[in-house]
Parts: sequence; structure tokens; C-alpha cells
Amino acid sequence: MTCDRHPPSLDDETLAYVQAVFDLVRAGDAERLANLLRRGLPANLLNQKGDSLLMLASYHGHHAAARVLLEHGADPELRNDAGQTSILAAAFKGDVEMTRLLLAHGANVESTMPDGKTTLFMAAMFGRDEIVDVLLAHGADLHARDARGMSVSDAASLMGADDTAAKLRRRMQEG
Repeated sequence: MTCDRHPPSLDDETLAYVQAVFDLVRAGDAERLANLLRRGLPANLLNQKGDSLLMLASYHGHHAAARVLLEHGADPELRNDAGQTSILAAAFKGDVEMTRLLLAHGANVESTMPDGKTTLFMAAMFGRDEIVDVLLAHGADLHARDARGMSVSDAASLMGADDTAAKLRRRMQEG
């Protein structure tokens, strides 16, 4: 758990402290987190999987903690070892408020997974219609294709989100 992908050897006390910081974020304790950030805690600290503090706050739906991190310079574009960003986590979890917060702080609406699936794919595949609308309002590419050439609406259909797929097809015909 360190600020880069190649952690130095840390003593037990330091490892325990860093683990406590990640636990704090998972619990959503924005007040204590803000205090640590004001005292010099790096906002872009990563764990052993490359998950940033912001990604964990996003994944667990802790809006206040995410806001504090963003206000202290957390990078919404940091990717974990699986190539995921915080906005992809928010879309996966179906968290509209988090998606809006991340977009307001510079998250890329076209953030992609290693397989080429964008945030819009993630939202559509899980039938997250409100997030689909937010992403499209922020300029997400309705005509995007993943690395295999699959469209957003095809991916939604494949995952059983048929209503979302139909909605996307209608929007494509209108647009």
C-alpha cells in the first residue's frame, strides 16, 4: 500500500497505519479523512491492487469522503491494476450521485476498461438508465464500440438489460 505501483518495504507500524487509512475510506469517515489529508496524507494513495482511496470511496458509495478526496487533489482518472477508474466503479454500483460528483471533478465520461467498454457500456449493461442519461448528457458516445466491435445497446441486450438496450436503440435512431 503506497503511492506508486512498486511499494517499498514498510515496517509493521506504517503498514498498520496505511491499512487503517483504507479502512477509514471504506467506512466513509470523511471528517477523519479530511483531517489526515490536511496533515499531508497523499490523496492518491493506492493499495496493493492499485485501488485509490477515491476508487474505494466511489465503490462503497461514500459521497462525502469522495468529495473530500477530490477537493484535496485526488485524481479521478487513476486506474487500478484491472484498468478500472472511479467512474467505472460508480456506474457499476449504480450510484448516480457519485457519477455526477466525479464528472463535476474532471472524470472522463469516456473512461474505458481494457476491453474497450466505456462507462456508458457499464451503466447500460446493468440497466442503470439514470446513469446512462447523465453520461449521455455529458457527451458519452452512444455509438461507441468495444474492442470486439460490440455496440452499447448490444452489450446491454447481452446482459439482459433489454429495456435499456431498446432505449439506446431509440436514441440512436433519433440522433
